[in-house]
Amino acid sequence: MSITDPLSFRAGKLPLLISIPHAGTRLTPAVEAGLSDAARPLSDTDWHIPRLYDFAHEMGASIVIGNYSRLVVDLNRPEDDQPLYATATTGLFPETLFDGRPCFIPGKTPSPQERQSYLQHIWRPYHQQLQSELVRLKNQFGYVLLLDAHSIASVIPRLFEGQLPDLNFGTNSGASCAPSLSEQLIECCQHQSSFSHILNGRFKGGHITRAYGSPQQHQHAVQLELSQLNYMSETEPYSYLPERATHLQQLLHQLINRMLLWGENHYQS
Repeated sequence: MSITDPLSFRAGKLPLLISIPHAGTRLTPAVEAGLSDAARPLSDTDWHIPRLYDFAHEMGASIVIGNYSRLVVDLNRPEDDQPLYATATTGLFPETLFDGRPCFIPGKTPSPQERQSYLQHIWRPYHQQLQSELVRLKNQFGYVLLLDAHSIASVIPRLFEGQLPDLNFGTNSGASCAPSLSEQLIECCQHQSSFSHILNGRFKGGHITRAYGSPQQHQHAVQLELSQLNYMSETEPYSYLPERATHLQQLLHQLINRMLLWGENHYQS
């Protein structure tokens, strides 16, 4: 089986790396052949996140994007597939969708050998790129900021009650970044009233935030999970809605500026 271009990467000139692990829609032949009817629309994709954050590269941020669907292998799960949450979740090789329906037709899941190939040729290259860029930026600036960018449907009863807040910040309960950085992000959100927000609520950060966030090493990671209703249609064909997205992008621009300003001030003092 040939796996090509597992990721897209654009280097920047700021001490900021944006990781987008779940926007990919590519499938391997084995996964495509085995998907259930419920899974074929790829509903659990972080739809349009690269487009939503495209302005950040123009600002000077580095961006790495996974090209393959999370139904092939989930880039935001640990290699040993240890659960990240005590509540309902999905694993390194998802067997169910977020709503609990099966991803695969019975007897049609990819073989263990195929999945090991996905780990080797999709998961590891993504994390190697993350690691190498974090090292490059930290060597250049003395510190580095990592924003792990995600989105999810606003209502998923299996995962959380009611409607999800619009912006869900995760810092591994405060372990993945300096408290003063998350305080700056929350303060920025408090200066507007259009979007609700929460820190370390249902989503505290996945593997990427937990593995690469190390304030003691001058490496600060924040996960931001966006409610999809604010920039796209939550039903097929999951269309991007520019008139909604523009308002959200303005806030994202402010948040990224806050991160960068915090870094300058924190490491100059």
